[in-house]
Amino acid sequence: MQDNLPLDVIIELTNCSIWQQNHLVLSKVNLCVRKGEFIYLVGRVGSGKSSLIKTLNAQIPLKEGVGLVAGYDLSKIKKKEVPFLRRKIGIVFQDFQLLTDRSVNENLEFVLKATGWKNKIEIDMRIGEVLDKVGLGLKGYKLPHQLSGGEQQRVVIGRALLNDPEIILADEPTGNLDPETSEGILRLLTDISKTGRAVVVATHNYTLLKKFSARTIKCDNGELRDIANDEEMELLQ
Repeated sequence: MQDNLPLDVIIELTNCSIWQQNHLVLSKVNLCVRKGEFIYLVGRVGSGKSSLIKTLNAQIPLKEGVGLVAGYDLSKIKKKEVPFLRRKIGIVFQDFQLLTDRSVNENLEFVLKATGWKNKIEIDMRIGEVLDKVGLGLKGYKLPHQLSGGEQQRVVIGRALLNDPEIILADEPTGNLDPETSEGILRLLTDISKTGRAVVVATHNYTLLKKFSARTIKCDNGELRDIANDEEMELLQ
């Protein structure tokens, strides 16, 4: 682990190259994200959004540059350290990835047990806490197919919060949802950032960007850049 980040910086990439297998997708990547910051990551399909998120999660190895995430150096991280890094990161997927034959409670219990929780009372309390946070306190007994798409995504966000992560990485979290439901999910993710967690949302839903304005970073022509003003935002459309 590394402890040389400023106290409020949770992600810092310096001159990084992001690869997808043998294909260079982003180069000269410099990114600084602070605790409690909410950031959009935009760009066309194939521009490197998902590859960047997978690199932050140590799913794709960082071969070039310096990447410090939640106290870990991505370029030097050992295989045995990766699970500890991932406990500090909550992942929200577009396609939910819920276990379809288990109830909401059982889905969350599975994750807690897989990450070392053993006490049944503590497990049940934690599941209750996160379901209350995402507005599903009374739906823990239901199977995923008995929930709407928006409710399933709220379960996924609850799952991401189970181990009290410092970072939430959301990859197209509203991609399969209608506009009204999407707004509710974005509002929930924004509220989560206000609790001190860094939230990075990869999205192509530019309507939501305008409604919930926040720092926006674009993957464009193999590079990462901050979109600084409304004029540039208009060009995204």
